[in-house]
Amino acid sequence: MREKIIKILTELRPEFDFTQEGVNFIEEGMLDSFDMVNLVSELDSTYGISIDGVDILPENFATVDAIVALLVKNGAK
Repeated sequence: MREKIIKILTELRPEFDFTQEGVNFIEEGMLDSFDMVNLVSELDSTYGISIDGVDILPENFATVDAIVALLVKNGAK
């Protein structure tokens, strides 16, 4: 799952390295609110889920681990 998320993030913003550990994508300016909307759409279609609107918060997209946890919470396998 991690590799697929990194691939999606890299396709969304190829100018950044999303493999770095300990980097907050939001705080570092790697993802903004528009990117989060696009990412939610891509994750929904890739994993066949629907991410709940109340979960669309910056902290849920700050790291690959946070995105994995969000996906699992919303039913991704």
